[in-house]
Amino acid sequence: MDDTIIAISTPLGYSGLGIVRMSGPRALAIARTIFKPRTARWSELQPRSLILGDIHGDKKKRPLDEGYLAYFRAPGSYTREEMVEISCHGSPVILEEIVRLGISHGARQADPGEFTLRAYLNGRIDILQAEAVNDLVSAASLKQAQISFGQVRGRLSRRLSSVRRRIVRILSLVEAALEFPEEALPISTGNMAGTLESAAAAVRQLIDSYDTGRALAEGLNLAIVGRANVGKSTLFNALLDEDRAIVSPYPGTTRDFLRERIKMRDSVFHLVDMAGLDRPAHPVEEEGIQRSRRLASQADGVLLVVDASRPESRADLALIKKYGNKAGVLLFNKCDLPTKIDKGKCKAAYKGNHCLEISALRRTNLDRLRELIPATFVPAVCTGEEIILHLRQKLLLEQVLAALNESLHLLRQGHSEEVWAEEIRRTLPCLGQLTGEIRSDDVIEEIFSRFCVGK
Repeated sequence: MDDTIIAISTPLGYSGLGIVRMSGPRALAIARTIFKPRTARWSELQPRSLILGDIHGDKKKRPLDEGYLAYFRAPGSYTREEMVEISCHGSPVILEEIVRLGISHGARQADPGEFTLRAYLNGRIDILQAEAVNDLVSAASLKQAQISFGQVRGRLSRRLSSVRRRIVRILSLVEAALEFPEEALPISTGNMAGTLESAAAAVRQLIDSYDTGRALAEGLNLAIVGRANVGKSTLFNALLDEDRAIVSPYPGTTRDFLRERIKMRDSVFHLVDMAGLDRPAHPVEEEGIQRSRRLASQADGVLLVVDASRPESRADLALIKKYGNKAGVLLFNKCDLPTKIDKGKCKAAYKGNHCLEISALRRTNLDRLRELIPATFVPAVCTGEEIILHLRQKLLLEQVLAALNESLHLLRQGHSEEVWAEEIRRTLPCLGQLTGEIRSDDVIEEIFSRFCVGK
């Protein structure tokens, strides 16, 4: 990291302001070749203050633009390197020219996430905070942004550091007792078990929070399931507030599936409209039905739609029984028409807790459904609890929890300290990978590849 990188840090497109960022040992020297202070001298430049000036592509030509330069002296910068930010008008032409000028004077175009990568490699943040930076930039809701900002400031890192300290404390006592048996150091298995239980409970809470985190960050897959012509596509369009799916009175109109992203409360859902689950009348329709079944079985939850204006059929009851085990809501659609379905019989076949009468066409009870969906599919988390947003974090925490539970089991079975302490030691590499203390090039590359250029 002995070179200097440069990139546009604001989104591409036209805007009132744009920022070009440089980091590295020659950041200020390169900035001095393209930025000319208007009212101050370079000798008067103070870190973390702005100076007004002009941006020059060539000393003999007129300025390209005017703007402000901010200088951040190492190690007090985002990357802990010498760092410069030039703010000017947000014209893509001007911003790209500043980058070109910087490169012509010795800088290098930054890779995606390279500024944050340098912050991590230089010890300013750990890998959890680095992941949170990208989560904050791409937050899909205010709730996710608040969670991510807390993690940028190290809240999740401190939580895991507390767990690690408890584990290290236990191991240090065990090691001392094993290394100095003549001292007869007392080891209270009751205290040890209590500490392990406390650590395991903290880890379990984080693992349990993942489903909520995924709903906030990535989105849950929600399939609209039902027979043909029960109003699935109408409901799909109504929830999206746009005519996304073709609606007609003829069965089999939807033969493939449509997927759209929708936000309800603070959670994100990938809503899937699919072919009706009936006997196919055509080979293409049969393929659509097979795809629908796969999607419904893989979905995080289902909106199970029946036509309340028709008597229930065996096929309706079979679908209700089949998908009633999944998280879902049973919807009696077309409630604007005379009711002919036996709702009691349908509810008896349904193993879920949530049922609602709606009219997708008339938008009846749609607001209630928009409230019911997050309440049904997103696990509740108490205020103040930490939430993890990434599968990588969940998988490593599951390994930690498995080792803690095994050590507790061995301890309670009366095994020697060497045996159950060995299980505890297995947690430390996993915790190290979580925070990035133990580095994996593949993991680092995968994490930072998701970043935008300039961050």
